[in-house]
Amino acid sequence: MSALAVLRHPVFSVAFTVLSYAIALALHRRWRWVSPIVAACVPIVALLLAAGIPYSYYNRGGDWLTWWLGPATVALAVPMHRNGQRLRRSLPRLLLVVVAGAVVGMATAGGTAWLLGAPVSVVMSAVPKSVTTPIAVEVARELGGLPQITVALVILAGVLGATFGTAILALFRVREDRAVGLAIGSASHGIGTASLVRRSELQAAVSSWAMAASGVVTSLLAAALALILHLARR
Repeated sequence: MSALAVLRHPVFSVAFTVLSYAIALALHRRWRWVSPIVAACVPIVALLLAAGIPYSYYNRGGDWLTWWLGPATVALAVPMHRNGQRLRRSLPRLLLVVVAGAVVGMATAGGTAWLLGAPVSVVMSAVPKSVTTPIAVEVARELGGLPQITVALVILAGVLGATFGTAILALFRVREDRAVGLAIGSASHGIGTASLVRRSELQAAVSSWAMAASGVVTSLLAAALALILHLARR
């Protein structure tokens, strides 16, 4: 088997991706400001460019890893279950914050794109950037946005939240576990939530709940926005 055939084999893709992420985690433990997700992408992108490997070939192994996103997302329910009683006691306040966060997130994302002179399709693509990818893509389609742009913005929001979210909250003296979890889950969906698992079980539990609730609230708000836009065009 030639070297190029080895590089294109799905098993190599899986092994190299896992190795890259393990190294990225080690760098993150040494320098907390290093984002494991971003750092893991660097050697993978460098390899694809240097070896001339099409992404479609590399992603055949990536699909094996992508399958585990489902079980990993379901696993986020474990800290929610363990902290269920504490979540139930604060449910009305938590829901109020999630609704406010969804409104602010949609308005600021779309408003910023509009102020920068982006076309309507791009503005609508930016609106759902704070919710998890499957929901964001469907919301963008409902609003007439471009799913490709939405996916990029969703990933960017997640990475930025996971990397700088807790530091920015600490700068404004927001350190209470439920407040941190709400902020990260509402703004940075699964990527941000995953970053809290190693910090605090309560933060991860609240963030998991906020991520799910934010998806529901954003979908409802997007449906109302789509109806308003439809009536405005008549």
